[in-house]
This record gives sequence, structure tokens and C-alpha cells, in this order.
Amino acid sequence: MLTHIQRPWVLIIGLTLLMSTPVLNAQASREKQATQPSKDTPAVNLNRASAQQLQELPGIGPSTAARIIEYREKNGPFKKVEDLMHIRGIGEKTFLRLKPLVTVTPGAPARQAKGGQP
Repeated sequence: MLTHIQRPWVLIIGLTLLMSTPVLNAQASREKQATQPSKDTPAVNLNRASAQQLQELPGIGPSTAARIIEYREKNGPFKKVEDLMHIRGIGEKTFLRLKPLVTVTPGAPARQAKGGQP
């Protein structure tokens, strides 16, 4: 049995937990939406994207973008989005975040000019 001193603390802790649940759910929902493409944003084509376009993807910096381009120049076009996991620096967690944001269409990759522009 709780004492008269313990009861208010149990009530405060319970209410705090109850009120924090919607906040945590809202935060998780925002994080999920941040990795999903909007209906207006086309998926990035791994076979045609420039380094700059690749760097706009979450978790892709200049080095990883360069490795993606190097991979497709050396091995030819990506055949499926899962091939992205062959790139050093892209593990399962990063791939799962990128999967809804990228696409692969057949065809040769675009050639880049010296300035990095297609």
C-alpha cells in the first residue's frame, strides 16, 4: 500500500508517461515522413543522377556520391536499387532509408562534364 507521500509521486510519474506517448509518436511519424518522397518529388534515378543530386539524398555526402558514380562507370548501370548496397558506406540501415527515394531505370548512365554537371 502506498503512503500519502508516495501517492502523489506515482500519480505524477504516471501522468508524465501518459502525456509523453503522443509526443514520441508524433516525433516518430515526422522522422518517417522525412524519409518518404512527397508526391511532387520524383525518385532519384541511380543511373542518371549527378553527384549533386545524389548528395541531396539523406546520408549521402560527396564521398559516397563519388563512389556511386564510380561504381556505375565501372560496372555499368544499376540493375536494381538493392545494388546500392555494394557501395562502401551504404549498409542496410542507410539503404532502407534511401530505398523509397531512389529508382533504377534501364539505360546507360549520363556522362558528366568536367564541372560535374551532366
